[in-house]
Amino acid sequence: MPPADLLDLLALTLVPGLGPRLTQALLDHFGSAAAARRATAAEFRDVPHIGSKLAHGFAEALRAVDPQAEYDRAAARGVSLVPLTSPDYPERLKELPDAPHLLYVRGTLLPVDGNAVAIVGSRRCTPYGQRTAARLAADLARAGVTVVSGLALGIDGAAHRGALEGGGRTLAVLAGGLSSVYPPEHAGLADEVAGRGALLAETPMTMSPQRGMFHARNRLISGLARAVVIVEANDKSGALITARHAAEQGREAFAVPANVDSPHSAGSLRLLRDGVRLIRHADDLLEDLSGVRAQAATRTPTAELFPTPAVSTPLVPAPALDPAHQRVWDALAEPRHADEITRALGVSSGELSGLLLTMEMKKLIRRGPGNVYERR
Repeated sequence: MPPADLLDLLALTLVPGLGPRLTQALLDHFGSAAAARRATAAEFRDVPHIGSKLAHGFAEALRAVDPQAEYDRAAARGVSLVPLTSPDYPERLKELPDAPHLLYVRGTLLPVDGNAVAIVGSRRCTPYGQRTAARLAADLARAGVTVVSGLALGIDGAAHRGALEGGGRTLAVLAGGLSSVYPPEHAGLADEVAGRGALLAETPMTMSPQRGMFHARNRLISGLARAVVIVEANDKSGALITARHAAEQGREAFAVPANVDSPHSAGSLRLLRDGVRLIRHADDLLEDLSGVRAQAATRTPTAELFPTPAVSTPLVPAPALDPAHQRVWDALAEPRHADEITRALGVSSGELSGLLLTMEMKKLIRRGPGNVYERR
């Protein structure tokens, strides 16, 4: 992308509240980032999903941002700006309807990263969880698989370290900007990851991570991966959000068994009970993904590990479902909004969320735009 065009796109990225979907709406309406950047508040009001208040705010913000200063900040820290249209942009992320239009990348992205596996779990974890994540990541790395995680304390950090110890590549997706590393305890680990893979972010360089940004970050972790493995997660772990993103994105999801008495494992055990596939080690995962037994200890070409079928065959639902899931299935004779399903079945939104997640994981249903569900 020519430097001027890159700066125009960077300007859009710097506007608070202008996420991937609204950015796409602007590009569709105006034809280019440059034209969107020159638009007036009155012209912004003609863009779908942008009202008068947003139109005024976006126009003001675009006049105030300084993309050249942001570009210089990135360059000073060895960070590349990779637009969605670039051949270097991860192919799997391009599949997402809310893919970032600009990625901040410190390190290198390679084609082999297209066959990656995400390993996630709780920050507060047990020694068992850390050992399991590290061993799984190391074995996958030895098999030539890129390991993706979020650089957080606990399971994420163990996964990155395991991949490095296994001599492989690893990608870390941060919730905040790349000017500083969060958590600060992992600054050294971040340098190692950047040297043998990449740090990625969709947020401006100096932006500090806020609570809601971690959920958005999780969609990129699953979006980069061929599959997601939950090693150890409590009932409120963000790893469960990553599992939901995986289901929505059509990624495979797996979980590792753990101590049934430990609250640290409650979330991952619930996923297993709800139908997510169980794996014990890397060989189980590689076998399930490739359809053939793979020895993780020896490096195998990833093209052989993860063959891509020429035609995607829809999964036919099992003839027998338990009563709760059968009611959801019956309610989806035609696509329906989640709120409508809740009213029709007379269940709580929390209970319905669990049922829907299980059926998504089993590829019985899919979630569409606007929280509308339908049978596959």
